[in-house]
Amino acid sequence: MQLNIVFKTIGLLLMVFSLTQLPPILVDLIYAEQQYSIFLTALLLTLGSGVLLWVKFKNTKETFRIREGILVVVSFWFVLSLFATIPFLLSDALQMSFSDAFFESMSGLTTTGATVISGLDNLPKAILYYRQQLQWLGGMGIIVLALAILPMLGVSGMELYHAESSGISKDRLTPKLTQTAKVLWMIYIGFTIACALGYYLAGMNIFDAIGHSYATVAIGGFSTHDASIGYFDSVAIESVAVVFMFLAGINFSLHFFVWRQNHINHYYYDSEFKTYVIFLSFLTVVVSLYLINIGQYQSIFEAFRYGIFQSVSMATTTGFASTNFSMWVFMLPVLLIFSSFVGACAGSTGGGIKVVRVLLMFKLAAKEIKKFIHPNAQINIKLNKHSVAENTLVSVWGFFSLYVIAFIFIMVALMFTGLDQVSSFSATAASINNLGPALGKVAANYSSISDSAKWVLSFSMLLGRLEILTLMALLHKAFWRF
Repeated sequence: MQLNIVFKTIGLLLMVFSLTQLPPILVDLIYAEQQYSIFLTALLLTLGSGVLLWVKFKNTKETFRIREGILVVVSFWFVLSLFATIPFLLSDALQMSFSDAFFESMSGLTTTGATVISGLDNLPKAILYYRQQLQWLGGMGIIVLALAILPMLGVSGMELYHAESSGISKDRLTPKLTQTAKVLWMIYIGFTIACALGYYLAGMNIFDAIGHSYATVAIGGFSTHDASIGYFDSVAIESVAVVFMFLAGINFSLHFFVWRQNHINHYYYDSEFKTYVIFLSFLTVVVSLYLINIGQYQSIFEAFRYGIFQSVSMATTTGFASTNFSMWVFMLPVLLIFSSFVGACAGSTGGGIKVVRVLLMFKLAAKEIKKFIHPNAQINIKLNKHSVAENTLVSVWGFFSLYVIAFIFIMVALMFTGLDQVSSFSATAASINNLGPALGKVAANYSSISDSAKWVLSFSMLLGRLEILTLMALLHKAFWRF
């Protein structure tokens, strides 16, 4: 293992990350709440640590191998989450323990949206902005890291991105990976600006509009209010959120092809997108009709209003709430939690197993049934009218196996910390799927659970964000053989 190049890279990442403390300083100067010193301290500590690492190892000439690349990918979230705790720890308005601060920063950067903070409505604007910004940076980071940063360091970014997406798509968006990253950032920023404008026109103030656009496009779920989107009680705002949660849950590569060729047919011909639309539509109809059937709301309009919003929010793993859905008839909250297992599309900012993997597992199951009936039949599984390679199918089932094993271990670990079965199951689902909201003791927030449970869930968030395999590889003893 060539650790010198890893430390050098982490140093560079920390130096870049330190600059993200500047926007909260600007926000504090605008609102004059005297919070700028904590962000300035965080900037100097992060920058100083990055410079020390980079200076010590700047003359390293080793080239990256896949093991070093994997270590950097994991370190990208863990080390940055560690340094992201500094403003939380220094803030007198929060008075957080280290466990709470790390949980909050990991939740932000992995776009999970689980929180240990209550009283958001009364916190300084700079702190609120900082939380939202963490999600926005983490949302695009998962896509861009493999496509831009690692290729510049000599690691095949497309190969890592390809592996992370279970090998479904090999499309290179542009001839150069760094150019690809720039295009994706343009689309991401474009969605963010459009979403912020939509929120503002729908009735939010500028601060809330920008903050919620960060969390919406990143499919994060953090809000500047304890009641989340429900604070505004606005059909217009909820409609904007639904539209952009839906768009952010689509493969960003698909957005790129539609933008480049100026033709919407790329959506129509994509198998994953069609499955994504069908799944969301079916879930929305089931939830809304059930709300109507049990008389949860007085009008059919309200039932569809809340049914549509919560279905899209939970299925895309955003985690916004327009109402306290955990108080619905028990079947519905559980159904919504289960919808997060499917999640958004591969190559999006969302979490979950991903629609394309679930689609391929269903196709493979159908193939096995047909082969049972016709043993000698040659049956190909197709995606977008192209046959799917056998090694891709194996990788999908390999991912699913690791996912199930990890889920069970994490859930049992949480039960050992004292959480009941419902809370443990839903918290595991909410963290590994990067969803956020859960049921039971963690329905409101995660402040009441033990520190050990918070660390287990922080690990689960990182596991889900890196899609199991990357982090599991790091934990395997063969990875560390020199």
